[in-house]
Amino acid sequence: MRTFGKAYESFYERVKHEGVHFVRFENLNGTGDFPLKITQKDKKLAISSIDVYTGEMLEEAVDMVILSTGMEPQADQKNVAKIFGISLSPDGFFLESHPKLAPVETTTGGVFLAGSCQGPKDIPDSVAQGGAAAAAAISLMDVGYVTMEPFTAYIDPELCSGCQTCVNLCPYSAVHVINYNGRTVSEVNEVLCKGCGTCVAACPSGIAQQRGFEHQQIMAEIEGVLSFVMA
Repeated sequence: MRTFGKAYESFYERVKHEGVHFVRFENLNGTGDFPLKITQKDKKLAISSIDVYTGEMLEEAVDMVILSTGMEPQADQKNVAKIFGISLSPDGFFLESHPKLAPVETTTGGVFLAGSCQGPKDIPDSVAQGGAAAAAAISLMDVGYVTMEPFTAYIDPELCSGCQTCVNLCPYSAVHVINYNGRTVSEVNEVLCKGCGTCVAACPSGIAQQRGFEHQQIMAEIEGVLSFVMA
């Protein structure tokens, strides 16, 4: 048993002295079947398991058996993630921007996470995360302005071929199609752009550029490094 929460170890020690019996068990036959056998015996339920340390079969009579089921995300989790532009973890829960540096923030500015929508949590963790999310939201409103990403992408409408590859790949829905001088071209909404560079890397024409990482800048950096190495 892993009592990782604050004061959970003392809670674990307390319930051990109040009649709660903890048993560590192994799979009964090693085939991946359910590791416990529950049968009815003398109007009670009998639980059978193999002791990890002795290898002996244990059987205990109990009045009630409660099976703890796993927690799953809600069925509409994917739809909500698509609407707000939030990433999902492999198990289907909302994914935070960074587990340590931004535990309640998401990749979409102004959208914060709290509670079990991010994954299974107990009450203390949910309350603490709710307070952190509220503080992060208040800090945005208190400032009175929004700080934009400085390294946003941009597309030259004169040279854009209108293939719309970037429109389908942008994870933040920051690229949309406009009509420019009778031609259909792509345009970047710099308020929504987070500077990930996906559209720049995928542009088949090489027209999409990213501020701070333009082709001329990258080549100048490479030449500078090479000149230093050669010297």
